[in-house]
Amino acid sequence: MSENSHNRPLPLDAATFADAARAVAPHVHHTPLLSSRLLSEETGLNVRLKAEVFQRTGSYKVRGPINKFRHLSEEERTKGVICSSAGNHAQGVAFAGAKYGIRTVVVMAENATRSKIDATKAYGAEVVLHGSIWDEADAHARELVETRGLTYIHPFDDYELIAGQGTLGWELYADWPEVEVVVVPIGGGGLISGVTLALKNLNPSVRIVGVESSGAPAMQRSVAAGELVTLDEVTCAIDGLKVKRVGTRTFEIVRDFVDEVVTLDDETIFDSMLWMWSRSKLVVEGAAAAPVAALRHRSFEVPAGANVACVLSGGNVGLDAIRGRVWN
Repeated sequence: MSENSHNRPLPLDAATFADAARAVAPHVHHTPLLSSRLLSEETGLNVRLKAEVFQRTGSYKVRGPINKFRHLSEEERTKGVICSSAGNHAQGVAFAGAKYGIRTVVVMAENATRSKIDATKAYGAEVVLHGSIWDEADAHARELVETRGLTYIHPFDDYELIAGQGTLGWELYADWPEVEVVVVPIGGGGLISGVTLALKNLNPSVRIVGVESSGAPAMQRSVAAGELVTLDEVTCAIDGLKVKRVGTRTFEIVRDFVDEVVTLDDETIFDSMLWMWSRSKLVVEGAAAAPVAALRHRSFEVPAGANVACVLSGGNVGLDAIRGRVWN
């Protein structure tokens, strides 16, 4: 995010995203870009919502594995794959594995949302529970690569996966080429990396704003330090944002091409999640509510009347985990 950052060559070109979009399209929904009168009136902006809550598996995370798996060798497909996930990547990998006929093993944290565990199993994956956060589950997945001979599928730090996730941005631009600002949640950085590169290929002037939890600001701190930073601890309660360390590739993409990264506390994000449920009648998960929260709380400056898109990354909500918030 330096002054000269946007003069650097993009690591993935437009042809890569066009190819990924063609490959992914038969297997995913072209999700709607919904106008939001309420958000537009509240913020004085022209706001639209890229509603991946209506995506296959309930999240954008199906896009990346669909694109990644078509690049696997025959030997890799035969041996099967393994990944680590907070839940949505697990479902995406399991779904893609079923489409390609590839055996999938998923390592999830022991406190992962029960609905996400059940959904992953329903797509045919073997689920292994280990650790309390994604980073611990990921370390165990890498151990199983050695003992089981499986191919590791990174949840965010992989160019073929990033290209698949970026098809969301490719679709968004096709539906609304007048978009000026796009607001994206950040966990490990795969989504914002793909969306950023897709959009900057199409229109370099599109402004990209990333949103993290202040309880897990790994990307913001890494960009500020100019190098990857591993957080000592995370206090974030939102699955999709709860990461101690972002990826090497995703850090470089965000550092060089994302215009701003902001943070919000979990309570503020949860409040906007419930606001979306109540006012917009859209069931979004915590990470998906982060861009809306940033917009509603003026976390970044944007000219009045600007065309702004918020990426609603998914809608896989664990009701048991928030029952006390809503009903007590």
